[in-house]
Amino acid sequence: MPYFRMAKLALKWAVRQPATYRYPFAPRQVIALSRGTLVFAKDKCVCCTVCRKKCPTGAIGVNRTQKKWAIDRLRCISCGYCVEVCPKGALSLSTNHGIPTVTKDREIYKVEIPVAPKPAAAPKPVAAAAPASGGAPA
Repeated sequence: MPYFRMAKLALKWAVRQPATYRYPFAPRQVIALSRGTLVFAKDKCVCCTVCRKKCPTGAIGVNRTQKKWAIDRLRCISCGYCVEVCPKGALSLSTNHGIPTVTKDREIYKVEIPVAPKPAAAPKPVAAAAPASGGAPA
């Protein structure tokens, strides 16, 4: 009798859908409010280094003098602390997960910090010209 019970289970498993999906061959279903990859918008960044100071793993590096922003994706735990403290909104978390990697590379971005134009100087008022005759006005 144990043979029939085992055959029944094997037949049931053969026709049922698998409990898991075949990642990376089948696309992952995105779950709402899940934390995925950190996205950096270099046009909004001002290199204030707040994100670097707040990162608990030290995955973010900011060099203000060279105007470079870097992230080590293998150290990032997608906690979102850097997203919360970024004053310009240059960081965000997407729901997509990154692609698998086999090397320990850092992504380095050259940041273009926009320089605000200086306001034009107000023209100086021209003093009233004195009469050329040198005499007192009449």
